[in-house]
Amino acid sequence: MQEPLLSAEGLDYDTFPEEPASPRERARAGVLQNRRVFLATFAAVLGNFSFGYALVYTSPVIPALKLSSDPALHLNKIQASWFGSVFTLGAAAGGLSAMVLNDLLGRKLSIMFSAVPSVIGYALMAGARGLWMLLLGRMLTGFAGGLTAACIPVYVSEIAPPGVRGALGATPQLMAVFGSLSLYALGLLLPWRWLAVAGEGPVFIMVLLLSFMPNSPRFLLSKGRDEEALQALTWLRADSEVHWEFEQIQDNVRRQSSRVSWAEARDPRVYRPVLIAVLMRFLQQLTGITPILVYLQTIFDSTSVVLPSQQDAAIVGAVRLVSVLIAAVTMDLAGRKVLLYVSASVMFVANLTLGLYVQFGPRPLTPNSTVGLELMTPGNTEQPSTTSFDYLTLIPLLATMLFIMGYAMGWGPITWLLMSEVLPLRARGAASGLCVLVSWLTAFILTKYFLLVVNAFGLQVPFFFFSAICLLSLLFTGCCVPETRGRSLEQIEAFFHTRRMSFRP
Repeated sequence: MQEPLLSAEGLDYDTFPEEPASPRERARAGVLQNRRVFLATFAAVLGNFSFGYALVYTSPVIPALKLSSDPALHLNKIQASWFGSVFTLGAAAGGLSAMVLNDLLGRKLSIMFSAVPSVIGYALMAGARGLWMLLLGRMLTGFAGGLTAACIPVYVSEIAPPGVRGALGATPQLMAVFGSLSLYALGLLLPWRWLAVAGEGPVFIMVLLLSFMPNSPRFLLSKGRDEEALQALTWLRADSEVHWEFEQIQDNVRRQSSRVSWAEARDPRVYRPVLIAVLMRFLQQLTGITPILVYLQTIFDSTSVVLPSQQDAAIVGAVRLVSVLIAAVTMDLAGRKVLLYVSASVMFVANLTLGLYVQFGPRPLTPNSTVGLELMTPGNTEQPSTTSFDYLTLIPLLATMLFIMGYAMGWGPITWLLMSEVLPLRARGAASGLCVLVSWLTAFILTKYFLLVVNAFGLQVPFFFFSAICLLSLLFTGCCVPETRGRSLEQIEAFFHTRRMSFRP
């Protein structure tokens, strides 16, 4: 007797064929498969949250300390500049130490180690009885921030599967921006000592969660701990079928075991991409992003804004968060160079507007001795009417929002992305350390001398300087930066073997 069709096997007798999964079902399956990777990433990027929080800690604190009745904590102009800038000096040291700790302790333990200087630094600032405690606490939190900023992207990129690596690669900056926004929001509610206490919360949560997360499989393989690496990869993928990926990682680790020699460093194929990455980090800082973020509330206090400076700072933080989200979505659609052009153009307009406003706009109703930014000439005793210039007081807020939006859409995230794309694989460790060093030393110089330049020449001078740098960034992007969208790392590295300026023939 002939077998019934329902029991027959084969494609010709597939009575109830399975329909292909819908995009929603595939997305849900991807989330379930990568849920442990997402958890490990979240645990790690809490360090970026702390970094963003600590970076802008001085924004509400400097005005409060200038009003302090305690002579041991009252800040003058020079002390305020040191309090704002010493964080970047610590961050430079933390970034360089990451080049050693990354290979000595591993990515995960290096991130966890950053909690030690972070907690000590916040405790010193919360219980400060003198200027030295404030400066030391600020430097220690900067060291922790520089360490996490260098270690976390490496950890995330090494645990993430290719399908979600791009999206997860944007989470460190997103969390840093969210940390800054949280500081601005809490600054509306808490006194400055309690702001330092609140900063310790995410650090403790990070350590607690990371203690349950695996180390990077790539790091474990580099140390010859193959069995642990396989266990870590299996846990992260929530699937036992990881042997093919494991073999690929093993092969990559073996091929990347050698380092670039000094003789090879003189090769244009090596120093050209390194020089592009370093100059991009240098120009990124010269646009003024760090001093503007560090002294944001102080700048608003000196420009006669229509809203309280604390509220303005919180609004700008929210705009920065939204802008980074937009950049994460459009980066692979519009291309790197297009966003760099748009970003530099927007920042130029914003900085020029702020400079012109300070030069020709209304002045505060009273001399701003609290902040120390606004200069009042002895003969200028007339005060403008508040009603005739009310509409103009929106300009500093809108221009700063425009600047932050422009930066977050291009020169903020793309400089880090291009650094990882153009640097030669064998020189990536040392070269990324050089980029961190140049970036934070430049930030230190800018934040250290920002207030001094303002008090000597006026607030408009730094903004005009930042405007000129934005124009220079446009020229640099057009002449030196290649478009890497849609190119493999092998194609990008092969591009630097030629002397062409773009991928087009």
